[in-house]
Amino acid sequence: MNRLFVAYKPPFIASNTFLNQIKRRYGQKKAGFSGTLDPFACGTLVIAFGAYTKLFRFLKKYPKTYRTTLWLGAKSASLDIERIEEIRHIPPFPLQQIERTLQSFKGEFTYIPPLFSAKKVAGKRAYQVAAKGEEITLSPVTSTIYDIRLLAYRHPFVSFEARVSEGTYIRSLGEHIARALGCEGALSYLERTQEGLFTYQEESPLDPVEYLATKPNSTTLSPQEVWHGKKLFLKDLQNQAPGMYHLLFDDFFAIIEVQDKNVRYLLNQIPRFKQ
Repeated sequence: MNRLFVAYKPPFIASNTFLNQIKRRYGQKKAGFSGTLDPFACGTLVIAFGAYTKLFRFLKKYPKTYRTTLWLGAKSASLDIERIEEIRHIPPFPLQQIERTLQSFKGEFTYIPPLFSAKKVAGKRAYQVAAKGEEITLSPVTSTIYDIRLLAYRHPFVSFEARVSEGTYIRSLGEHIARALGCEGALSYLERTQEGLFTYQEESPLDPVEYLATKPNSTTLSPQEVWHGKKLFLKDLQNQAPGMYHLLFDDFFAIIEVQDKNVRYLLNQIPRFKQ
């Protein structure tokens, strides 16, 4: 089965464990997902079966949108409710101060990723090292916060929505918002509501062509020649500018790259979606 769809991961389950449940439910062995969610988080998870598992890096999966609740005064090693160490009483803030603080994070945001994250350090996942209490040093990363808006403030809980670049750690964003307010903070809720063009639609099958980040192109070669991977030259393409493109045919599509006046196949013989 070749299938692309969006599932909704419930909270307090690992993304891989949830994928295994999906595989059993649909009776599939070859499956994958894009964009790991923290175990305590919930929300959209783009899943593919069969040949469509090869498409993840070519899909429009960002920016991503999250809804989250920041618990002011809560101290946590994991920056979420899974490892709460201490809770302090924090006097309420004026609503305008909360809104100004959130808006101050729009734009580029440079920070150290959470210690309890999947970042690799010397071949090991950061969370594996951190869980043992060992020393760990992570390099700074830069994300882009395209938009951020307050949803509700019920002290000590600040709920907000953020549209961010791929790979952004919302736990770190929450940590820095709390610091800007002069206190500790940890996320008590995190939901991913959208990944680029992808939203949850009751696991309905999606046509991957509609979600490709590549541009359409056409060729003078026949479908049979492309299917068998005949070499492509610039003269064979309608659009000869550098970039990644998809070539559509009745029963399949291919993804190609034009670079330095050369053309190469990135993927081929991917079956077209049929309802």
